[in-house]
Amino acid sequence: MKEKEIQEAINSHLETKLGISVKDASNRDIFIALSCILTEKINVDWKLTQEFYDKNNEKQVYYFSMEFLLGKLMKVHLLNLQMLEPAKKVVKKLGFTLDEVLACEHDAGLGNGGLGRLAACFLDSMASLQIPGHGCGIRYKYGLFEQRLINRNQVELPDYWLKDDYVWEHRKPDESVEVKFGGTINMKEENGRLQFYYENAETVRAVPFDVPITGYNNQTVNTLRLWSAESSIDAAAYSQNELPQYNDYLEYKRSIEQISEFLYPDDSHFEGKKLRLKQQYFLVSAGLQSIIRSFKTNYFKSLSEFSSKVAIQINDTHPSLVVPELMRLLMDEEEMGWEQAWSITTQTVAYTNHTTLSEALETWPVDLFSSLLPRIYMIVEEINERFCQNIWFDHKQFRNEIPELAIISYGQIKMAHLAIVGSHSVNGVAKIHTDILKNKEMKHFYRLYPAKFNNKTNGITHRRWLLQINPELSRLITSAIGNQWKERPKDLIKLIRYAEDPSFQLKAKEVKTYNKQRLARIIKAQTGLIVNDQSIFDVHIKRLHGYKRQLLNIFHIIYLYNTLKENPDLDIIPRTFIFGAKAAPGYYFAKQVIRFILSAADIINNDDTIQNKLKVVFLENYNITLAEKIIPAADVSEQISTASKEASGTGNMKMMMNGALTLGTLDGANIEIKDMVGENNIFTFGLTSDEVLHFYHHGGYNAQDLYQTDERLQSILNQLHDGFFGNDEKDFKDIYYNLLSHNDEFFVLKDFNSYEEMQEFVDQTYRNQQKWMKMSITNIAHSGKFSSDRTIHEYASEIWKVSKSPVFSR
Repeated sequence: MKEKEIQEAINSHLETKLGISVKDASNRDIFIALSCILTEKINVDWKLTQEFYDKNNEKQVYYFSMEFLLGKLMKVHLLNLQMLEPAKKVVKKLGFTLDEVLACEHDAGLGNGGLGRLAACFLDSMASLQIPGHGCGIRYKYGLFEQRLINRNQVELPDYWLKDDYVWEHRKPDESVEVKFGGTINMKEENGRLQFYYENAETVRAVPFDVPITGYNNQTVNTLRLWSAESSIDAAAYSQNELPQYNDYLEYKRSIEQISEFLYPDDSHFEGKKLRLKQQYFLVSAGLQSIIRSFKTNYFKSLSEFSSKVAIQINDTHPSLVVPELMRLLMDEEEMGWEQAWSITTQTVAYTNHTTLSEALETWPVDLFSSLLPRIYMIVEEINERFCQNIWFDHKQFRNEIPELAIISYGQIKMAHLAIVGSHSVNGVAKIHTDILKNKEMKHFYRLYPAKFNNKTNGITHRRWLLQINPELSRLITSAIGNQWKERPKDLIKLIRYAEDPSFQLKAKEVKTYNKQRLARIIKAQTGLIVNDQSIFDVHIKRLHGYKRQLLNIFHIIYLYNTLKENPDLDIIPRTFIFGAKAAPGYYFAKQVIRFILSAADIINNDDTIQNKLKVVFLENYNITLAEKIIPAADVSEQISTASKEASGTGNMKMMMNGALTLGTLDGANIEIKDMVGENNIFTFGLTSDEVLHFYHHGGYNAQDLYQTDERLQSILNQLHDGFFGNDEKDFKDIYYNLLSHNDEFFVLKDFNSYEEMQEFVDQTYRNQQKWMKMSITNIAHSGKFSSDRTIHEYASEIWKVSKSPVFSR
C-alpha cells in the first residue's frame, strides 16, 4: 500500500469505526486503525495461501512447542508487507511517531527464553521461504511473569498480556475439539476389534485461536494455532444434570481454564506437576485432532497416506505425548492395527532435543501419568514392551542396556526416550551438542539407531534481528552490497571486503554509537543511571541460571572494582555492564544472584572514587522488546555458560549479527561462530566441554583449593561472606556455600582466571578501534550462516521432505 492509501484508510477507520477525527485520536487509536488495515490485507493472502496448500495437496509441517516467543507483531507485518517506511511517514504526518504507536502492543506472553524465540524464528523463516509450515501451541492467559526489581529483589507480578484485545488472533469456535483426562477405560470387543470407552472422564473443550505468520515480501501467510481450554458444559447444563449447583460449577470451570492459564506452572508440588502434564497432553491432543480433521477434509478419507502429507516436529521433550496420542487416534478413532499406526507415527514425527539438563529431559511418575491419562498410559506401556522385546530378540548385544534404554523404568516414564523411539529423526541444535548427545547423554540410543541422529544448528531470523531492530546498520549494509542479503542472508559475506575499509569502519562505528546513545537514554529513563556511551557496552542477557554463569560476570566486575579502589588512576577503558534476566520464581539460588548483582551495582555505581570507570545496569523485565533495544548497542556479547551446558544459544548469533564481539566458552554455537570468523575475531576462554565432562565423571576438581591459592577470588568470596554487599552477614551466604561447600557445580572459580585474562584482552583490543571495527564487520559478514533460513532449509530437505510452495509468483 502507498502512503496515500494508508492515510485514507486510517482516517476512514477513525471516523467510521471509532467516530473520531485524527486530532482527537490517541496512540492506541492509531495502533488499532493500523492493525485493522494490516489484518484486512493479511486475511486475503492468508485465505489464498491455505487454499493453495489444500488444492495442490502440499505436504505441511506442524511445529509443536510449549513456547512461541513472538514479541510484538505489528512491525513484523509492516516490514514483511513492505509497508514499514510508508506507514512511518503517514503516522508522522498525522502528528504521531511510529515507535509510540508500536509501543501500544504488548509482548505476547507465550514463551520464556531461547526455546520460544527459536520457535518464533522458525515460523518466520518457513513463511518467508514459502514452506507450508504452521505452529501449534497454547494460548496462555498469563505469560511467565512481569519482573520488578524492588529493594534489590526480584518480585513477580502477573503478566496479563491479554488485558487488551490481541488484535492478531482469530477465534475459531467451530473448529473446537474435546480432550479427555482421567476416568477409567472400559474395553469391549466389537466386530472383531477391541473398542475403548472412557467413563467418568473430565472433558475439556479446546478452542483454537489462529495467528497469521506473514512471509517477507511474498504474500505467503502461514498459521500459528494456539489452543485455549474452556468448559465443555455451561452452567445451565450443569444444573440440569442435578450435580451440585453454581459454586461447584464455578470450581469446575476454574479447574478447566487453568490448563491454559499460566506458562510453566510451578511443578515443585503434586498439583503443579499434574497441571504441567495436563498442559502437554492438552496441546498435543487438540493439535493432532485438528490436523487429522483437516487432512481428512482436504486430502483423503483414509489416513494411510498421512505421513506423506504431514510432518510433525516436536520442540524439545514437552510435546513428546504426540507419539502415543497419534497412536491412539489412529487405532481407536481410525481403526488401524498397531503395526500400521506405528509405521505412520514414526514416519511422521521428528524430535529436536535442546538440552542435556535433567529438568528438560522430563520424567513422569507412573502413578500420576496412568491416573491422568489412562488410555495413553496403556499405549506407552505397549510401546515400551514392544521396544524392549525388539532389543531382546533382534539386538542381543544391547540386552544388558535395556534398563537404560527403556521408556518406563523404576516407576518413571522417560519422555525423551519416548520421543526417540517414536520418531524417525532426532536432532541436536549445534555440532558439539549433537556430539554430546551421540557420545554421552544418548549414546545407547545412538548405537541402536545411528541413522536417526543428526545435527541442525540453530538460527535466527535476520529480518527481525537485523533488518527490523537495526535499520541504520541495515541501510549501511545495503549501501555496500545491495539489497539481495535481505532475502539471501548468506550474501552478507560480501561485507568481508569492507572489513578493512576505513570509510566503512567509520560509518559502522557511527551506527554503533547511535545505538549506544539510544540505549543510554533508555537506561536513564528506566533506572535514573547515566552511563557513558563511549564506554564498552558489555552485555549479558539470558535466563538467570547457574550454568549461564551471571555469577562469573559479576565476580569479574567486583575484581575490577576492588582493583580500582586500590588504584583509582588505573588505565582501563570505561565499561558499562548490562544485565537482563529473569529467574524462575522457585529458583532461590538464581534470585539470590540477582540480589547480589543489584547490591554490587548499588555500591559500584555510587562510588565516586572510581571516577565513573565502571557502571552496572540490571534492566528489569527482560523481554523481546527490550532485547531489540539492547542488542544493536552491544560491543561485547557475554556467552559464558559452562562448557557442555548450552546446547546452542541464539543470543550469541543475534549480537554477532549486529556487530558485537563474542566473549565465550567453547560451547554450543560459539564453536561454530569461532570456526566461521576465525580465532582472531572472537574471545574464547575456559574449560572445554570434554574437560568439564571429565571432572563430572571422574572428579579431581576442588573449589577450596582455588579459594586458598587465588587472592582475587579469596577477596571476593570473603566480601560475599562478610556482608560487604548486604545488609547483614547472612546475605549471600548461600552463594558462598554453593561455591565452596558444594564444590562449585558450574566451575565459576575454575574459569575465573581464564575469563579475567580474556577480559583484559578485550580492554586492550578495544583501544585499537581500527582493529575492533575490522573484527566487528567480519562477524557481521559471517553471520548469514546463522540465519534461521539456513536452518529451516536443512529441516525441510533432510527431515520433513517438503519443498518450497510459491503461492504467489513475483
